[in-house]
Amino acid sequence: MSTPFGDPTAETTESAMSELPDGHLSDPADFTDLSDFSDLSDTPVDEPSAGIGEESTAAAATPAYLLVRGSYRSVGTRVLELRVDVDGPRTLRKVSGDFFTSGGGTTSYAGSFVVHAPAVTWSPAQVVITGQGRFTGTTSFPIVRVSIARRRVGQQQAAATVQFMRTSGQVGASYSCQFRSPYFRTVQWEQDSVAGKVPFVSYDTGSLPRPPGSPAGKLTVPRAYAEAGIDVLVSSAANILGDSPAGWNNAELHAAMQTNFSLWRNIPQWRVWLLVASRYEGNAGVRGIMFDAADAFQRQGCAVFHDIIQGTDPETVRAQLRTYVHELGHAFNLLHSWQKGLATPPAPLGPNNGFGDLSWMNYPQNYNPGGGAPTGTDAYWRAFPFRFTANEITHLRHGFYRDVIMGANAFGRGAADIDPDLFDQPVADESGLRLDLRGKKHFAFGEPVVVELKLDTTDLRGRETHEFLHPDYDLVNIAIRQPSGRTLVYRPLLRRCVEADATVRLAVDGPPLYASAYVGYGQDGHYFEQPGTYLLRAAYIASDGSRIVSPVLRTTVRSPYNETDENVGELMLGEEQGTLLALRGSDSPSLQTGNDALREVVQHYEKHPLALYARMVEGLNAERDFKYLTPDKSALLVRPATPEQAVGLLSPVVEASLHGNGVDNITLNMVMRRLARAHAKEGNTEQANGVLDNLVQYAESKFRPHVVDTVRRQVDETRRSVNAGAEPGA
Repeated sequence: MSTPFGDPTAETTESAMSELPDGHLSDPADFTDLSDFSDLSDTPVDEPSAGIGEESTAAAATPAYLLVRGSYRSVGTRVLELRVDVDGPRTLRKVSGDFFTSGGGTTSYAGSFVVHAPAVTWSPAQVVITGQGRFTGTTSFPIVRVSIARRRVGQQQAAATVQFMRTSGQVGASYSCQFRSPYFRTVQWEQDSVAGKVPFVSYDTGSLPRPPGSPAGKLTVPRAYAEAGIDVLVSSAANILGDSPAGWNNAELHAAMQTNFSLWRNIPQWRVWLLVASRYEGNAGVRGIMFDAADAFQRQGCAVFHDIIQGTDPETVRAQLRTYVHELGHAFNLLHSWQKGLATPPAPLGPNNGFGDLSWMNYPQNYNPGGGAPTGTDAYWRAFPFRFTANEITHLRHGFYRDVIMGANAFGRGAADIDPDLFDQPVADESGLRLDLRGKKHFAFGEPVVVELKLDTTDLRGRETHEFLHPDYDLVNIAIRQPSGRTLVYRPLLRRCVEADATVRLAVDGPPLYASAYVGYGQDGHYFEQPGTYLLRAAYIASDGSRIVSPVLRTTVRSPYNETDENVGELMLGEEQGTLLALRGSDSPSLQTGNDALREVVQHYEKHPLALYARMVEGLNAERDFKYLTPDKSALLVRPATPEQAVGLLSPVVEASLHGNGVDNITLNMVMRRLARAHAKEGNTEQANGVLDNLVQYAESKFRPHVVDTVRRQVDETRRSVNAGAEPGA
């Protein structure tokens, strides 16, 4: 194994006791007992349980044996955390482990392995598990043999002896691992909530019809994960935070986690934070979000939005449970059911491109197993057994350490190549839908790359589908072929989970769906930081599971013409600057360097074309209040909007864009309405209405009637807000 600590599978002698840092497996006394909904305790069995879809390999049935299952750990300077999964509920017939090395006062991760299909031999005395492992690095000893003595009820669980061998049979390293827990992994969960929002507690699975064989009982979030073999320990550090009726935006959630997650450290650790917030600013359809995807230590925080999921009737409480489990699933690096093929390594998709998965990670309203079977929310709940799928459980129990633990590999494994064939045109397309991807032919070095998506129908009868066309909602993916030949999927900085049944009917003579997306920066950093030619292609997953692929968009990032272009481009391409562009501004102290860089562009390169984007980010942030919590979490403070500053920054952006030298039209629409709001906050409603009138006139001169109608509706909504606070006669 290629680590600085040598090969953990090679022959070694263990001596000193080693304690693992916080976040690793706890003492057995720390593990809570489970209710009868999902019992993973040391239950006596007559024979080993068969795996999913497998027959038991027991040589003979002997009553009152303890389960051979769970987590084990060795001691010494080289530590093995072992997971044995050959017995008990939902057995997967696998063995996996993580290696750690200790020196002085530190412990470091050294690698992982998994044996996916071992041979398992049972006798009344012991179980022997043997198979070839898959390792995170190279090894000369790829064969793994685990021997565990069987114990009867009332006895202590036996230790596991683990040997690593060459294919010739030569034995390398051996580890003696003591039994730790019937669970495979343990996570500490801290949950905070805002004032007045009561978090979900439990759902009685017997209160509504359920699938045959699904047990009745009180199901909590920890018990949902316990069924998968994961122990979720609830932290006692829950706090009540201040709230604001205006809702929470991306920038505020990003800042809140960094200042209010009491267990948070910027390292990989088995700890996760969930905020029960009021609502998501600007979009009433967002039920939850896994927002920690901005730095090198991702997936440590998520949020659910109480105002949209609140209620006490059984249907609503059941949906609340699903939302909580779903968002925490993203923190474990589980993708949506229809996106698993884009993971690295890719996971197999379930029925109908994943839309047929009966999983916590699917959307109930999108459930569609294909073949004419019932679809939608009612069909999902009639069939859903309150479980993760077998592939998801494999990831949770046996995924490589850095792929699962919070704060390690980025969501979907981060900056990894994908198979470009995933975005090939389907061999046959009878979906009746058509997707187009548009963008500028040329971008300056450092210029934010924005693309426009358009979805319409080719079916004269019309087509109904969901309206979530923006890639932030995970139902659209954009592949980017870089000049080097590497292909990446744009992974948005913040992913929103929408679960409303928001559908639209498209007609040949009716308005298409449009969306504008900034795709220059995401979880993998900047996607367009090198001059050269880029190829982009989008894929939209429709409500029925159809995969609609756009034509290829070819665009070029030009080399800087002079030193000024190079300086400005480099100021725009910092990691924090990318985050600020994605968040449309933020007051977070962690992004101060990025704000300073954008301010330098505005102040020292004010005539440069890219200064418009820096002005836009600063102006949008200035137009709105920014909420942040005090260090003691007792109060929500508000940095009030500075409308005069916003007007000064946004007006040049609008002026240049109206003349074709600024932002794209969809972004211009948003900026002009925000400029009108800034004027209104200054008390100048006449100027605010003038900006909105200019927006309508611009739309009438540029767009088709159905697009103009959409702009008018948006303007009317903004106008009502602008005029609501005006003095009589103003």
